[in-house]
Amino acid sequence: MILNPTALIYSSHNRCEYLHRNWIVQRALGHPHNKSVLYLPFGMESRESQDFSWGTFKWYFDHFTPFGLDARVFFWSDSLSRHDAEIFFNMVEHSEVVILGGGEVYTGFERYDAMGGYFFDDYDRFKNCLHQRQNTGKLTVGFSAGATQLGDVCAQDDYHRCYALIHNVTTTLHHEWSREAELRQLAWRFPGHLAFGLPNDSGIASNQGFLSSGNKWQVLQFIIDNSWDFPEDNVHIKTRQGMGIEHIYHDGRKWTFNGGDVMIRILSPDYSYQGTWIITPNNPTVFDYWSQSPSRFVNIDHIMTEH
Repeated sequence: MILNPTALIYSSHNRCEYLHRNWIVQRALGHPHNKSVLYLPFGMESRESQDFSWGTFKWYFDHFTPFGLDARVFFWSDSLSRHDAEIFFNMVEHSEVVILGGGEVYTGFERYDAMGGYFFDDYDRFKNCLHQRQNTGKLTVGFSAGATQLGDVCAQDDYHRCYALIHNVTTTLHHEWSREAELRQLAWRFPGHLAFGLPNDSGIASNQGFLSSGNKWQVLQFIIDNSWDFPEDNVHIKTRQGMGIEHIYHDGRKWTFNGGDVMIRILSPDYSYQGTWIITPNNPTVFDYWSQSPSRFVNIDHIMTEH
């Protein structure tokens, strides 16, 4: 269950097969009864752009309809009614997978918050609904702007009410080698957070919770997808050119994460202790994040038990 993510943030140029099939579609199809995926294009300004955004996902999801996938969409409109809002929150609460789409980060925030604030006088209703989903083990996905919304802070601001389904993490999306300075700036501005650069066709899946000691645990799984094989799109997909998920420490050091890598974090209630370790595939060594050297731990269970 620790490796069964409740949040996924990612960048992609199109519907790369491995990431969308294995991490999103199969998650919905794996449920015995509830095989629903809800797409929310709230970050797109016009209805026309919302339709386009949904279309870039719908063609892919349609391939899985014969297997029982129930792909849905809810469009923002200025003429929504309270009844529409009730339907919206029912869909968000009960869909097995919810995807917050791309577009403008703050446009999405305003609309998500308005669904609760305008109709129910509760501007935190959407955020609370997402955390309720996480507590019950459902998966919430953030694509592009949606990935920013699921983190802790927005790169465009010193503080914003991001939804924090992936705690203490901030990202640059559609990352490229030429944007390393931007990632370094992000790490410097938010030293209490982990800063990652996500190139197209890469993502981070997360689960988090509390140990009996009161310490918070978090497991991050790093995803690299090289499956989209259209030569005309290669310029957009740096993972096919060998790029991993770049991470800059707040002191300027670097670590590049590859597909299958896992990070484990243990945080004390007051954050005075923040233990972090890295596990790579086919390597028995558990590395200490801070020293980048082998640790005394042998696996995730060993880390959890000792904390």
